[in-house]
Amino acid sequence: MLDGPVLTLRGISKRFGAVQALSGFDLEVHAGEVVALVGDNGAGKSTAVKAIAGVNPPDEGVIEWEGRRVTISRPHDAQNLGIATVYQDLALCDNLDVVGNLFLGRELRRFGVLDEVRMDRRARELLDTLSIRIPSVRIPVASLSGGQRQTVAIARSLIGEPRVVILDEPTAALGVEQTAQVLDLVERLRDRGLATILISHNMVDVMAVADRIAVMRLGRNNGFFDRRSTTTEEIISAITGATDSAVTRREARKREEER
Repeated sequence: MLDGPVLTLRGISKRFGAVQALSGFDLEVHAGEVVALVGDNGAGKSTAVKAIAGVNPPDEGVIEWEGRRVTISRPHDAQNLGIATVYQDLALCDNLDVVGNLFLGRELRRFGVLDEVRMDRRARELLDTLSIRIPSVRIPVASLSGGQRQTVAIARSLIGEPRVVILDEPTAALGVEQTAQVLDLVERLRDRGLATILISHNMVDVMAVADRIAVMRLGRNNGFFDRRSTTTEEIISAITGATDSAVTRREARKREEER
């Protein structure tokens, strides 16, 4: 992990009419670490992600890239810096094969013609490097499983060689085996030295792969936690804003039953 953060957000605020979606939000992420961004519905996670991705620029606050203040006012600005975002809907084209999806909008050409051979080779190399198992790079994306589709979407985000990857609920609606595949891929992103921001409601997934956990509540920071020295109950308490909730009581009952 490098000494300084790759991406830093300080005092980020965003308002939509009468709704204050973000208020003085802070976040930083280093190379080679996974930071989980968690919070209840409406906590401001999506707004924070869109501010970083240039979809909804903040009204106030500072964004720094490797210690240098930058302005991200549109998605192209984020991409040029080296920020890639994989949204929950994946934005894959079912009628295209894996290669077509990986290079969509970034097609390689030779003498003005699509260089299918080079794209095919680079696609195979990228998937092999990430240990992504797919029957063929020429198989239509529509025929892939949910987990395979998710890994293709993540692989596509790496085509531009980003420094920061944002994953929005990457394991939502996936089965146990598919979730394991995606979490393995998240760990490989860390091994490649990438800074990864993981947005998730699944505390099991968060505790499995995150290095640090940033909790949001009502558009504000409500705690930063080192995954190795915290507990699920502590995170849930920060998410709900209370030390006693239905979730924490349920966890306490489980512990009692296991004794």
